[in-house]
Amino acid sequence: MRSRLAAISAVVLMVPLLSAGSCRRTQPIPPAASAAPERNAVPARPPGAEPKKEVTESFPTQPVTSQPLGPESTADELNRKKVLATIYFDYDKSDLSDAARATLQANADWLKANPARVVRIEGNCDERGTVEYNLALGQRRAASVRDYLGGLGVDASRLKTISYGKERPADPGHDDAARAKNRRAEFVIES
Repeated sequence: MRSRLAAISAVVLMVPLLSAGSCRRTQPIPPAASAAPERNAVPARPPGAEPKKEVTESFPTQPVTSQPLGPESTADELNRKKVLATIYFDYDKSDLSDAARATLQANADWLKANPARVVRIEGNCDERGTVEYNLALGQRRAASVRDYLGGLGVDASRLKTISYGKERPADPGHDDAARAKNRRAEFVIES
């Protein structure tokens, strides 16, 4: 009986030790750097160059064409020409800044001059936050733009909204400037 109890105790003590040891990860060994520099090697930073300075948030502006493009222009052509400017948002916000309202006024003028056009408003976010949270925030941004355009006299039945959250970044970078470009509502002319 005693030897059986000792065997069971040994097994109970060994299981945690074995399982802890099996979870250990091995790190790959990086290749050794060669002592001789390559002939065509480019230095990481040119001599005398200053390090990058801190970037403050600034929102890119895009001009909106105020003249109506004829019905012969296809939706793809209009989208390539970016006739409707992108709206940018502050971090974790869906309310419209004064600059966004001015841009939306120009977009509304174009939409009223082209009443047959149907537009999809795509809400987007930067990389911070969960997928679920950013999808909801992107939808609030798109709805905010749609509601404001409706208040300016654009028929709401011509405005569709969708949220892509953080799934479609305009800039794949991870700094403040890239994040500012990704917090946006874009317009896609469908017809």
